Amino acid sequence: MCGRYTLEWLDSLITVSLNPEKTDLTTLSDEEIRTVISKISEEKEKLLTILKNQIFGLTKEKQIALLVNQSHSSLIILLDQVLKYQKEQKSNKSCLKGLYNTLISSLEELLSFIETRFFAYLSLNERVPVTYLAVTGKELKQRVDRLKTKLLDQETNRELADIVLSSLYCFINRLKEDFPVTFRELLYQKDLLKELELLELPQCETCIFTPLDELLISLNFNSKSYMAYFTKRLAERLNANENIADKLERLLFHYKQFNQMHRKPGVILNPQYGDLKTELSNWFAQEVFYLEKRLHLTVVPISGSAEQKPSGTASQKNEPQKLLCILSVDQMALLLRAADDLKIVTARSLNAVFKTIVPHLSTPYQENISYDSMRSKSYTAETRDKEIAIQTLEQMIKKIKEY
Repeated sequence: MCGRYTLEWLDSLITVSLNPEKTDLTTLSDEEIRTVISKISEEKEKLLTILKNQIFGLTKEKQIALLVNQSHSSLIILLDQVLKYQKEQKSNKSCLKGLYNTLISSLEELLSFIETRFFAYLSLNERVPVTYLAVTGKELKQRVDRLKTKLLDQETNRELADIVLSSLYCFINRLKEDFPVTFRELLYQKDLLKELELLELPQCETCIFTPLDELLISLNFNSKSYMAYFTKRLAERLNANENIADKLERLLFHYKQFNQMHRKPGVILNPQYGDLKTELSNWFAQEVFYLEKRLHLTVVPISGSAEQKPSGTASQKNEPQKLLCILSVDQMALLLRAADDLKIVTARSLNAVFKTIVPHLSTPYQENISYDSMRSKSYTAETRDKEIAIQTLEQMIKKIKEY
């Protein structure tokens, strides 16, 4: 890999000889310009051969990737420089215009060679050449225009179709305004467009997750507009049912459906935003927690009060009075274990703490709790139970501060 700079002649020509700040191009004769044009064509062919020999002469993947990316980056920089000169040139000499066109064409051919033959070694964070974007933008615009008719005709929910189309048109407009675009961004948009063109869109007004939803979720379409639309549509469907228990059951069912959806690895619409599945999973978890809290607060104990029970039997006299707790067995287990570890309550052992306190506790779903089972669960806590226990304590702290 060691040796002289492969693009040395082209680099010197563009950055020095054709640089208006260093060379007065108006002094060049037509004959001199034609000589340079001829030399550019010769140099291009020579560079193609050199690049092939250099790349195929390497055996290590890292060395090949390094050489490919270095050559590609240098060519993009040189191409941008020539495009700038062409845009700013004031001379009307036809030969000079021909020189720029030949140089641009040669640089594009060299870039195309690398991108076609050695694409697997290119960094996806590499910026796409401006001229390539201009051509690609026109092609994408035509395809999105055709897709627009298909989406709006077949997709039941126009709002979702508008979100997807707006995202595609927004990207195309970026290309027109010469914003820098990486290969990763361009490939994502092409992949999305290809999948949308192949997608079958059956009419299904009752489906909560349409085929279009499944596609967007699989491609990590983390548009803020889509996430807001997704949660709003699901909330509206759930809120149509006033029964909290039914609402929670339906939410958990949709949560399970969502978690089972396929996800294509390594893709994302906007790397600056959060991952789509992570963000929506957090929303589901918070909604489940909220509904569980509401359900627990509205539950009435199955058994009546002590005054309503028949009295006089020995078993009833010995039965401890129970306190109803809205927390689950697992969540109470965490609180009791923490209280023992911090010596807020003291006993001969942790087992004694559970044996003394648990018989006096019940939950809306379980009147008689095994103290031994609760003690065992304090060692195998799930993340969600920890979060609920912490939130409960935070609410208690807030309440104490208000006293």
